[in-house]
Amino acid sequence: MHFQCFACVRWEMKAPKQSLFVWLILLACLLIFFYSSILPLYSDSEVPPQPSSFFSKENQKTPAKPIRQSIPCNYFKGRWVVDPKSQPLYDEDCPFHRNAWNCFRNKRENMEKINSWRWVPENCPLPRINPFEFLWSMKDKSIGFVGDSLNENFLVSFLCILRLADSGAKKWKKKGAWRGGYFPKFNVTVGYHRAVLLAKYEWQPAKDANLSNKDGLKGIYRVDVDVPAVDWAEATNFYDILVFNTGHWWGVDKFPSETPLVFYQGGRPILPPIGLHDGLKVVLKNMISHIQKAVPNQTLKFWRMQSPRHFYGGEWNQNGSCLFSDPLEKIELDSWFDPLNDGVNKEARQVNHLIMDALRGTGIQLLDITHMSEFRADAHPAIWLGKKDAVAIWGQDCMHWCLPGLPDIWVDILSSLILYHLERG
Repeated sequence: MHFQCFACVRWEMKAPKQSLFVWLILLACLLIFFYSSILPLYSDSEVPPQPSSFFSKENQKTPAKPIRQSIPCNYFKGRWVVDPKSQPLYDEDCPFHRNAWNCFRNKRENMEKINSWRWVPENCPLPRINPFEFLWSMKDKSIGFVGDSLNENFLVSFLCILRLADSGAKKWKKKGAWRGGYFPKFNVTVGYHRAVLLAKYEWQPAKDANLSNKDGLKGIYRVDVDVPAVDWAEATNFYDILVFNTGHWWGVDKFPSETPLVFYQGGRPILPPIGLHDGLKVVLKNMISHIQKAVPNQTLKFWRMQSPRHFYGGEWNQNGSCLFSDPLEKIELDSWFDPLNDGVNKEARQVNHLIMDALRGTGIQLLDITHMSEFRADAHPAIWLGKKDAVAIWGQDCMHWCLPGLPDIWVDILSSLILYHLERG
């Protein structure tokens, strides 16, 4: 971009006299040189590569240096728009897929339409992740997801996208991880540690726990609110970036009255006994305290807020359905999710209030994907689960998300925030 107008200089030297015309040309050349030297080498409004270009040889070249990331705005407030050019970044053949979420392979209807919606934040563009640039910036680092199966849903999306930059990516299951991926070209690891309550919990049959068989009690799940689950407690020092969540297991559908959660602290039962709501509050307080003390300060920490469910007409085990062909309208959201309406999908906002209170003042970054996801009643696997009897046994899946699909947008947001924080050092 930087150049000098040598032709203009030679012309000036050879000219028998310095006419006004010559001086004007020289001045123009100097102005061009001056402005080219101060212009940035990139533009924040630059259109990110389209999915097909990720496979080009040019894009697979190692960047000279990590890509500069502009200061992120609030990516979480915005709207969904139809973008005919929008395409999935991966297909059904990604080796990291989980069968029930592989909606292309399971012949889920409207997959092209599901992936034609683009999230547009209110006050800034949301760049689509470029997996080559991202992995280069992440070279020799590791990302860990800790929590329930919605964080696994998130992880699978991330792995399938990053694999575009490293076809030699391998499945990875170390450090207590449930699953993960290793990208040898960049020495980057992305792992998932399954810990649905974050705290340690274990099943105790009624007879072993010296409990009576009153009211059909089969046993209890003992939750030690001040002890992190072993699945992740020893692994946090391995990761440079951690993404936590919990919430979807904190309901009576998971722990009914015949198999309830019973909370312990300091090895003793909490008395008087507390219910699910207060139990979650105590667990959040203790687990966040543990993270603050045990996880290195330089580790970048995120907390993914609740991913909303879209059961219509009943719970998952009460014939709840999500056979929608379009996202919800903004005007519909409160009727679905406001706890005051006492609907079956109220838990996302309820849990978010507790999480925000517990995280206040901690420095853990909020990944608030709830609002943007509330619209997407159309994007769940629903009845297309990949097994013949799955719906009869488990009901429709209106909680997890089709892949490719909505979690790919979560990846765009997370990767943007990671790159921003990495540059700040």
